[in-house]
Amino acid sequence: MPDTRQDRLAWDLDWNLLRTFMVIVEEQGITRAADRLGLKQPTVSNALRRMEERLQRRLIERKPNAFQVTAVGRLLYEECVEVFGTVSRLPILLREVQEEITGRVAIALTSHVISPLLDGALAEFHAAHPRATFTLGVTTSEQVVKAVLQKQASFGLCLVRERDPRLEYEQIYREFFGFFCGPKHRLFRRGGLTLEDLRGETSVSFQTDQPADALRPVALLRARAGLDSAIVGISSSLEEVRRMIVAGLGIGPLPLHVAQDDVAAGRLWRLPPYEEPPQIDIFLVWNPAAKLNRAEAGLLELLRKRIAATPLTQRTYAAG
Repeated sequence: MPDTRQDRLAWDLDWNLLRTFMVIVEEQGITRAADRLGLKQPTVSNALRRMEERLQRRLIERKPNAFQVTAVGRLLYEECVEVFGTVSRLPILLREVQEEITGRVAIALTSHVISPLLDGALAEFHAAHPRATFTLGVTTSEQVVKAVLQKQASFGLCLVRERDPRLEYEQIYREFFGFFCGPKHRLFRRGGLTLEDLRGETSVSFQTDQPADALRPVALLRARAGLDSAIVGISSSLEEVRRMIVAGLGIGPLPLHVAQDDVAAGRLWRLPPYEEPPQIDIFLVWNPAAKLNRAEAGLLELLRKRIAATPLTQRTYAAG
């Protein structure tokens, strides 16, 4: 059978060009990509040129002070991510040939995920398979999804703004957010407050507290309370947002079930609204295209079974 153009591309293409192109897109420029790859700028520019010539398509529009990935370039980047993720897992897969129910499970989590379902699954799995090891990495929800997509994480737990069709999602629990202040704030321990009493106060919040991001319900409530124009502190870490609230930098949002111990201990004071607080769902995310080792596959299956066996009402967390 004669070779087609697609067949020749698979055999002839230098796969290093795919890696270089992926880094160019992620770094949004030739110079930063060269620094990350440890190469000279002309080398990276030449690699991009060779890639475009081989594919006979424009991948990046290069203009002075502008960097724009074309539609074809964006599609190619997504495929490069898949290739990179598969290749990066080869050492794990090869090692698993000689292992039984061992291996490493890498879990990517957004800041301060608190769920008895996850804790119980970890405890049960470790008791049954003590030789398996675990890595729990805390990062932003966006980076959790990226790590799962690139097959750098076995699975993730995070907020979800927009679902990627290449991934699978399953709600693990639901939480509710409220506004809080610390002991140094003028509203601390004051009763009978309304949302209007918060107007004009300084505040702190999360990077995802934006109308177009994962904490959209919180952002909309912030706007209603008049807190959207006086943000003095921001972080992707729940612990650091809490630190700024306790320190008195301003009013800030926290999950009710996470803050309840601090409220009981007098470190935080809940502010309005007290009824119909913003609802946020936390999802288990995994990549169906990833070749998981036995430990990864086993823990993921166990966690999904626990979720399926627990009604959502029991996976809905609030204060009290």
